[in-house]
Amino acid sequence: MFSLAAPMGQSLRLFSLRTFVGAALFSAALVSVGTLTSMPANAQTIPQPQTIIPSAPQLAANSWILMDANSGHILAQNNADERLPPASLTKLMTAYLAERELDRGSLSPDDKVNVSEKAWRTGGSKMFIEVGSQVPVEKLLHGIVIVSGNDASVAMAEHIAGGEAQFADLMNQHAARLGMENTHFENATGLPVEGHYSSAHDLARLAQHIINDYPEHYKMYSERDFAYGGIEQSNRNRLLWRDPSADGLKTGWTEAAGYCLVSSAKREDMRLVAVVMGTKSEEARVQESQKLLSYGFRFYETKHLYERGAVLANPRIWGGDINEVRVGVDKEVFMTLPRNRNEELRARINLKSDMSAPISVGDDVGTLDVTLGDKVVGTRTLVALEDVEEGGFFKRLMDQVQRFFSGLFSRFTD
Repeated sequence: MFSLAAPMGQSLRLFSLRTFVGAALFSAALVSVGTLTSMPANAQTIPQPQTIIPSAPQLAANSWILMDANSGHILAQNNADERLPPASLTKLMTAYLAERELDRGSLSPDDKVNVSEKAWRTGGSKMFIEVGSQVPVEKLLHGIVIVSGNDASVAMAEHIAGGEAQFADLMNQHAARLGMENTHFENATGLPVEGHYSSAHDLARLAQHIINDYPEHYKMYSERDFAYGGIEQSNRNRLLWRDPSADGLKTGWTEAAGYCLVSSAKREDMRLVAVVMGTKSEEARVQESQKLLSYGFRFYETKHLYERGAVLANPRIWGGDINEVRVGVDKEVFMTLPRNRNEELRARINLKSDMSAPISVGDDVGTLDVTLGDKVVGTRTLVALEDVEEGGFFKRLMDQVQRFFSGLFSRFTD
């Protein structure tokens, strides 16, 4: 592996890159912003004042976490992986699976859902759907998210999977897919039952997917009221009234779980997700969530470094039908930083040496390391952005000769 470091500037949005090619030995990418160039090794920089970040607030809750929704960086946590009853926070997964089916086209917003007696009889918070009636999928989804309808959740589960038990199995499969290692669902509602649990960390990860995977559905999480059958109810997430930047996600309560809230807010280019579990009251879950969000926005910022598909290098490929391959990132790259430390960012591209054809789109060809001072704050996989087929016989032969002399030259110059 070889690497090349370069500074990142304050107006960080989308990076350009310059390729250096040396005697057919290798290619590497130099990341720069605007007119900034690499500093010489003996260059001296003027120290800049740094933001002093206090320790994260301590909350009156059993468990909590604060996460950057774009980068996934965790800014604060306490008992975040403890398995706890999630109460109606469970419905985030119920809604997520419905949104997934809508996105895939397996469900339509206008599809009619038959309301079973089981759904109608389910206790707890309700949307107040009637047994034997037919309710559009879109209405049920709003009833799940906004007014936490247990009846709506069971009806949706039965419609998607044929029964609530089958739907719970589907929930667990997707929890595993999303990396929710401390979660197991027994139902679609969160009503208390043995073996039904989740964690603040897992719920933050789920919220991150709800926000980023299906953004067209996310706006309903900010709706304050919902009416069905002549009954109007308010969203239980009172943070929507307190903080104009808050726009989701879901509340939960049972005696065992206490008062819980998964919330999200966006200010400028930064979106945070906060999860608090096991507070003592509705007011406490709002106040404790506000503490986390205020801390994150006050002391941190999110930087968008690269767009998906950004080309960061053009390394030499031996034996291919072309001599170079475009290399970059297959996902957007975000980093969470302490405020006012943007000028300390550096990017280092590490490419596999001596790469040979064939290469396929998506093949792992190296890493991108982003450092802040002397600390690596993020690493992303670099992938091939195009296919490289094997070259013809004479092309491969010429490359073998060139490769031999290049390797020989390298040994003499090391």
